[in-house]
Amino acid sequence: MGLIKREFNSKLNAFEVYNLFKDEKDTILLDSSKEDKNLSKYSFIGINPFLRFEVKNEKAYINDNIIEGEPFKVLENLIYEYKNDIQDIIPFLSGAIGYISYDAGRLLEELPNTSKEDFNIPDMRFIFYKNIIIFDLINDKKYITDLDGNIENIESILTVIHNGEKINDEIVCEKSENIFYSNFIKEDYKKVVTRLKEYIVSGDVYIANMTQRFWCYNEDDSFNIYKKLRSINKAPFSAYLNFEDFQIISSSPERFIQVFNNKAHTRPIKGTRPRGHNAEADEKNKLELINSEKDKAELLMVVDLERNDFSKVCKPHTVKVTENFKLEEYATVFHLVSTVEGELKNDVSSVRCIKECFPGGSITGTPKIRAMEIIEELEGIKRNIYTGSIGYFDFRGNCDFNIVIRTIIKKDNKAFFGVGGGITYDSIEEDEYNETLDKARALMRVL
Repeated sequence: MGLIKREFNSKLNAFEVYNLFKDEKDTILLDSSKEDKNLSKYSFIGINPFLRFEVKNEKAYINDNIIEGEPFKVLENLIYEYKNDIQDIIPFLSGAIGYISYDAGRLLEELPNTSKEDFNIPDMRFIFYKNIIIFDLINDKKYITDLDGNIENIESILTVIHNGEKINDEIVCEKSENIFYSNFIKEDYKKVVTRLKEYIVSGDVYIANMTQRFWCYNEDDSFNIYKKLRSINKAPFSAYLNFEDFQIISSSPERFIQVFNNKAHTRPIKGTRPRGHNAEADEKNKLELINSEKDKAELLMVVDLERNDFSKVCKPHTVKVTENFKLEEYATVFHLVSTVEGELKNDVSSVRCIKECFPGGSITGTPKIRAMEIIEELEGIKRNIYTGSIGYFDFRGNCDFNIVIRTIIKKDNKAFFGVGGGITYDSIEEDEYNETLDKARALMRVL
């Protein structure tokens, strides 16, 4: 019969509906939790998986069977197998949801491999779903799709939803009692920032992102951690991925790339200031960020990099900067944001668009490849999923992916997360270290 979409009514929001299905295998919530009419337009839930695509050790797997071929091409072909041309303004009706780790960049470029791995998960994992539950947040409408046109399946899902109850998703988070470990002590982090500035002086890079990894022991339920993070740090590109072997808990403010009706958008973020303890302090920090030439220069360099990446996949003369130096507020920080747009070439799929632009320039640096080589040398530990991407590929050719920041990986009773920032010639080592702590605060609170 083919794909069908059915509208339904429910008093439950996306978080509450996901709570009903959270214990089922490989369910995923893409959660636009921040109230923002420009960015938080949809939330999606994937249930009833029928196929799993993974990349491990540079090999592609479908349902644990190894598949010959370049992994991104294998994924592109797999998405194309289920292609449909249904006309609908909703960007995601059916398809695959998952992630691409930062280290999947090794599939695309020859990079040194000297850093250590502190935990191990696949470089890519995408789950293909029979059913997508859709929340149109702007129009306050809700839908369920079924890939096979199975009305009985939709009815059984609706029965679960209609029997569900509202829950309180606002939680008071006390300061964590956990001990947090890092791959850097403060002085060593400052030393690698100094070394990175020497690379800038020598002309290797103009800007590069430097990060550190925190981890702690944690036996809390993963979804409860997400519930807490969602409560204190709502973000437009949040996600909860409930895999059997690990869970991903994300509250990302940053979009990597969206493709809709062959139009591509990216929203790099650069420049950070902490939230103040009162309105006066907030205003002071906002003005400081808006007027910071250093932070605006950082963002401009990344915007130029993203424009260059888009030029590889977009039609000539269509790549434009449509928004620059926009200030955005989050629970613990302020950010500067820009938007770059372009129209994809006729022969470029959303998978190829992601591949050609991956990883994002805001979390690598410019020039990108040299920045990634320096990151490998100085950070000393694999970033894994941190600064990779989480999102979906729609079977009609659309996609939407975040940049994996403000994100926790829960595996084997341990919780891991990365924090970092862009380093330029003007960077002050002490300030850069403190910026990582400002970004870590919300994540530490929920652990």
